[in-house]
Amino acid sequence: MTLADPPFDAAADLADAPRVGGRQRPRDAATLILTRTRHGQAEVLMGRRAPGHVFMAAKWVFPGGRVERADFTAASGTELSDETAQLLAREMPSRRARALALAAVRETFEETGLILGTQAPTASVAGPWREFRAAGALPDLSALSYIARAITPPGRSRRFDARFFIASSDALLHPEPTAGSGELDEIAWLSLDQMQNLDLPAITRFVLGEVAARAEQADRPLPFVRQLHGRHIVQRL
Repeated sequence: MTLADPPFDAAADLADAPRVGGRQRPRDAATLILTRTRHGQAEVLMGRRAPGHVFMAAKWVFPGGRVERADFTAASGTELSDETAQLLAREMPSRRARALALAAVRETFEETGLILGTQAPTASVAGPWREFRAAGALPDLSALSYIARAITPPGRSRRFDARFFIASSDALLHPEPTAGSGELDEIAWLSLDQMQNLDLPAITRFVLGEVAARAEQADRPLPFVRQLHGRHIVQRL
């Protein structure tokens, strides 16, 4: 598989989000990589960002977005696995780690309509978790594994300190996406081979390589991609 262990394409990463100047502190964000196997082939859920977006317009990405205040207090049906919690604990307090995981689940629901959760009585809550809870579910954090981290280079119109989580479609309450919020104008389950010719951000292509490599080496050290002193580096954590 040619995506198994690609080098990180620094030039493509800079082209994905050209420098616009100014200083921004990266905001915490989380991404969810949903996987399944169909006819013997591994597939990943991908969405194409609508052309009008300021950041990564018209590119195919994983669902995800920034952490909201409500993610620090939202209820869940399960908690992070010990392994995932321990990996995140090396970087942050448990409250922040849990908020990142919840953001990955919430953003995926908002963008695709997919619920990574356990069935629960419907509940009326205010804020961004309202529709998720009204659907009769609580987030299933135990299904998440932490596999990568990346910080957007300085000077971009948006900067994120993004953690990438992965989960099997077996943890979804229903298997097929809906239109979601409209942030993604197309949503599809795609094989790694099908994604070769798509317009993918460099970081997305790199993390897809990690997904493929983890199928052969489950305990693979997770990568941390960032720019230091004008150079991209990939550190293994």
